[in-house]
Amino acid sequence: MDPIYITGAGVVSAIGIGKAETLASLLEGKTGIREMRYLTSRHRDLPVGEVQLSNEEIIHLLGLPDNPLYTRNALIGKIALREALEEADLAGETLHEVPFISATTVGGMDRRELFYAEEKNCDRLHAEIGTHHLADCTEMIADGFGHFASLSTVSTACSSATNAIITGANMLRCGLADTVVVGGAECLTLFHLNGFNTLMILDHEQCKPFDRDRAGLNLGEGAAYLVLETAQAVHKRNVKPLGCLCGYGNACDAFHQTASSPDGEGAFLAMQEALHMAGLKPEDIDYINAHGTGTPNNDESETHAIRRIFGEQLPPISSTKSFTGHTTSASGSIETVFCLLALNHQFLPQNINWHTPMENGIFPVTDIHPKKDIKYILSNAFGFGGNDSSIVLSRYDA
Repeated sequence: MDPIYITGAGVVSAIGIGKAETLASLLEGKTGIREMRYLTSRHRDLPVGEVQLSNEEIIHLLGLPDNPLYTRNALIGKIALREALEEADLAGETLHEVPFISATTVGGMDRRELFYAEEKNCDRLHAEIGTHHLADCTEMIADGFGHFASLSTVSTACSSATNAIITGANMLRCGLADTVVVGGAECLTLFHLNGFNTLMILDHEQCKPFDRDRAGLNLGEGAAYLVLETAQAVHKRNVKPLGCLCGYGNACDAFHQTASSPDGEGAFLAMQEALHMAGLKPEDIDYINAHGTGTPNNDESETHAIRRIFGEQLPPISSTKSFTGHTTSASGSIETVFCLLALNHQFLPQNINWHTPMENGIFPVTDIHPKKDIKYILSNAFGFGGNDSSIVLSRYDA
């Protein structure tokens, strides 16, 4: 396919505000999973990956007017969006032909939870709360940056942000736009935490993806956005790309509402399609950023799917959720930024907390130093219902 260039990227998560802090944490192997600080929950024994700023501190950081109706989701999203737009030199009137596609699942649930706690005797939501938070925070994230050509929201659980990237790429390929801004944002909420806790897949310690003794995932929050452009747009705007989106795939095996299929069929098909679109063979991939949640089911299923594609000659593999926790709907775009950092700074993100291999499992990355140049990276994001997506990224000079 014609090249799709990435010209801007912004990220915020438990390991940093912006790409510079994020890069430092990845290189140092510094996890952001810690004791709960900002989410008010009775389940204080569950470690989480929180963005280390209060809502008030984010409002001050962004120079926003005080507004009690800002959702945490929107505030986190604004940090990442600002960094992406600034790097791509997009602002104000330049956005009027640029679609904005943002992914989320919880949306403004944090504000609704606060309202319910305050007004639990009411039998209906306050009109103002309903207006702002019944759907999502995409409009609130975009507000203040300029007039985007359109606003869209993608919600396919944990593959949401990757599917936002794929949606934007398809718009470029179809000629519906020359430049798009894509990604996702997700904050922690009680709804979020309690829902996953009900499924009994949360670890009471820091998660350890692909470890024999893994016990589940840690939830996290964060946001990341990327600016995707056609070759013509890059030439016209005279901007230097950070990397390229070479291929992508999406498949839904619909095996179960929350569990991955034993043979990883959806994951296998998504990776296969991404490689085919990129015109690459499995041996061309220099690193896999795995979905790697740390649950017994996911890691076994994903390992099986990877082996179906790559056989015994596996490239380096790791899960960066051991740094951030599982940021669910935002994970795909957050980890895409991690992959861009790995491509441009030539390192392998570690799979921290890993000690003991699974039976018939993989030996994930524990040494950040690659044995050869990293040119192509495959990144996975798998969602509930078997909605599985994979993308292939390359260095700009590859």
